[in-house]
Amino acid sequence: MRALELLAPAKNLECGIAAIDHGADAVYIGASRFGARAAVGNSLEDIRKLCEYAHRYAAKVYVTVNTILYDEELDETRRLLSDLKSAKVDAILVQDMAILDMSNGLTLHASTQTDNRTPEKVKWLRDLGFSRVVLARELSVDEISEIHREVPDVELEVFVHGALCVSYSGICYASQYCFGRSANRGECAQFCRMKFSLQDAEGRMIEHDRYLLSLKDMNQCDSLEKLIDAGATSFKIEGRLKDVSYVKNVTAAYSQRLNEIIRKNPGVYCRSSLGVCTYSFTPDLHKTFNRGYTHYFLNGRDPDIASFDTPKAIGEYIGIVKELRHDSFNVAGLARFANGDGLCFINKQGALEGFRANRVVGNRIYPYRMPQGLHAGVHLYRNSDQEFERLLSRQSAERRIPISISLAAVPGGFTISATLDGKEFLYHIDAEHQQARKSPSENIRHQLSKLGDTIYFCSEVDIPSDFNYFIPNSVLSDMRHALVAELDKHYLVKDRFSIADNSHSCPNLSANAFSTIPTSLPTASSLRSSKDFLLNISNQLSQHFYCKKEKSAVELMTSSEIRALEVPIMQCRHCIRYSLGYCIKNGGKHPYWHEPLSLILGDGRRFRIEFDCKHCQMNLYAT
Repeated sequence: MRALELLAPAKNLECGIAAIDHGADAVYIGASRFGARAAVGNSLEDIRKLCEYAHRYAAKVYVTVNTILYDEELDETRRLLSDLKSAKVDAILVQDMAILDMSNGLTLHASTQTDNRTPEKVKWLRDLGFSRVVLARELSVDEISEIHREVPDVELEVFVHGALCVSYSGICYASQYCFGRSANRGECAQFCRMKFSLQDAEGRMIEHDRYLLSLKDMNQCDSLEKLIDAGATSFKIEGRLKDVSYVKNVTAAYSQRLNEIIRKNPGVYCRSSLGVCTYSFTPDLHKTFNRGYTHYFLNGRDPDIASFDTPKAIGEYIGIVKELRHDSFNVAGLARFANGDGLCFINKQGALEGFRANRVVGNRIYPYRMPQGLHAGVHLYRNSDQEFERLLSRQSAERRIPISISLAAVPGGFTISATLDGKEFLYHIDAEHQQARKSPSENIRHQLSKLGDTIYFCSEVDIPSDFNYFIPNSVLSDMRHALVAELDKHYLVKDRFSIADNSHSCPNLSANAFSTIPTSLPTASSLRSSKDFLLNISNQLSQHFYCKKEKSAVELMTSSEIRALEVPIMQCRHCIRYSLGYCIKNGGKHPYWHEPLSLILGDGRRFRIEFDCKHCQMNLYAT
């Protein structure tokens, strides 16, 4: 059977526990430092607590140590990795190759920050000791299938939900270039969510003050089967900056969808952790923060991936504004509203305009102040649903592990056993066999099923048809407690199923590991002389690693030297020309402008666009 893993984000311990409760098979969380979301660090003690909680359900905890590192941080990183190992984390996500020299047996996952797009790159990472590779978000089903076909013995993790970076991860230098905040240090200033004007080579204005690099959010909930068939085994929800209600809702929605797929394919797939979740709400992805949804490039190039009007959450469509009065309006549609709902619409200027429902009477909404741009016929959206948020603010799920219990009479006493995840746990008690005056089966089933506030629930109690012995309730209770204690001691298994060959968990770097350089990586000589992308080298260990790999010198470079290089500060699969309908290669109109085009920030800074049609991608250069 092939195990499938739902991987959820955790901003903190509370979010991590909520993710497990709502159906995650694994959680990824940042440590105190060196994670790709610098704003959300967590203490070692909280990570230890999360591991203890997750491991009760055979769920896993992965810690992000996926920024580039500076020399003065290497000793601290070593100590952190040692601490994470003692906390029993299941793997770490890595960008900087310096960590290969200090991982000390920890299982390594190659972060999407290592720019993983090709079979050659994935094979190279596998040979270095990575047991899993997190693929670039931009890949199609066919590209994922090709990677799995050529490198079947490594786990493939794919993003399925959440915010999208416009650049390939790991090779975006826009934030560092413009604001001194490196995305490779977890400090992205969200350059791609800013307003730009688009000009041609003659100064002609093509677009004015629009969010031309801002993308919608990914939603692959209805495409999970395609990803499973392509060879992906871990399905990752983006969102380590998101709050607990986001984690609850999105995790529950994807968990239910995975369970549907498993039910359709009995004996083929299973979940990689234990437990059954029950919910007190109905998951709805449209009620959670989103900028509108897209499949991105999963099914090929899609014209509807950008969100040019706003980088903010637009939420769920709820109807059309029908009638306006001086202090209120009503909505044609079936949606129900509550006081405090957040509503929004795109005004005539193409901007998102939002407001709160101060009071609701049926489908008539009384804002605190009537929005100026609102008029009849406007499409209305809700980006904050108060009733839904209230449901999620309480305990909204319970996760318990099903067990079946059997009772049997044996010479000198009785045995009670439980089957959990295909394994049998047995407890024996010495007791006299006393014939019962009436059938004891109903009472025995009732007593043995009382698992109370444990993490188990009894799905079945099996008693032989000829069993006719009296057992006091106190003895049955002792047997039940003893069996639960036995389960608690022994049921945890680090890897329930072999998703892939995990023999690479402890790297042993040999000459062979450096013999083949994947084509997606630049050579040492290219760092200063060509348009290839920079290796993110910022410490001596990483420098030494690439020197060995390339058998030549690799120099550390200062920020000013990097700025002077004629290399893109961003490389994107998103193409503005295509999104505006002017890609001749894909059946669009012939452009009326003269290239090169430039993006212009509000402060006047310009960025030249290069349309690399051979590779069907777009590069952005600082000018």
